[in-house]
Amino acid sequence: MERFPELANMTRVQQFILLGLSTRLDIRDALFAVFLTLYLLTLLENTLIIYLICSHSELHKPMYFFLGNLSCLEMCYVSVTMPSLLMGLWNGFYHISFIACMTQLFFFIVLVGTECILLASMAYDRYVAICRPLHYPIFMRPQVCLGLAMTSWLGGLLVSMVKTTCIATLSYCGPNVHNHFFCDVSPLLNLSCTHVALTELVDFISAIVILWGCFLMTMASYVAIGKAVLGMPSITARYKAFSTCASHLVVVGIFYSVTIFIYARPKRIEAMDLNKMLSVIYTVVTPMCNPVIYCLRNKEVQVAFYKTMHWS
Repeated sequence: MERFPELANMTRVQQFILLGLSTRLDIRDALFAVFLTLYLLTLLENTLIIYLICSHSELHKPMYFFLGNLSCLEMCYVSVTMPSLLMGLWNGFYHISFIACMTQLFFFIVLVGTECILLASMAYDRYVAICRPLHYPIFMRPQVCLGLAMTSWLGGLLVSMVKTTCIATLSYCGPNVHNHFFCDVSPLLNLSCTHVALTELVDFISAIVILWGCFLMTMASYVAIGKAVLGMPSITARYKAFSTCASHLVVVGIFYSVTIFIYARPKRIEAMDLNKMLSVIYTVVTPMCNPVIYCLRNKEVQVAFYKTMHWS
């Protein structure tokens, strides 16, 4: 405190005001209806995927095990960020306590870190299936799949504990207006009244390790897959191999292009409106689209769905 004597007489912020996605009265009601519909649709889609995977033995395979984990993660994603977004659209702004804000931040970082590792695990699964098909039953046996899933969730938890602790221990003396629809890293750093160089460094290093590390591992898997596919003599075999990876590549491309742009940069983002728009992509749009992207052309999931509808 000796280095910042002017902070001694300041009152620590007890709550933040989230400005939300938009403050325009003429479009808030329409946006509320749209995002509430997207929220409910996302929960329905991912619940259906989890139900199909659990209830049909033909889907008890590593690829669908990871897809079930991803669907669970997507439901958590929207449930962490969407309520504050909807409240902001309903009221114009949303008051959130300091503890609630840090709690939301903690779970959000857990989910981002988990998804990075989970997508890398899914890429490894496709690599083994295409490049090492004879070893697939051994390399992707249930114990390995469970270990990869647990590593994904525990890795996200560990990263979140470090980052959230660093951000929560900063001093927030005011203003308390948070230009976002949920408590995110960059807006909170902008509101701190103490030096944030160390926290920014921790945030950047963790982004490099998790985001870039998992991204490079994912791309390494797909480079090997690409070489194997190009070496196949049959066009039909190439198409079949590529089709099993296409949906995952789309999801990886959307997720990493947005998150790396937002989080893996060594400075705070000043263009917060752009930040909010990009955040909508991976907190709202991606969780809703992932079940469609993965399952629309998946024959096994379609058959399981038709069986479920027939039984009902």
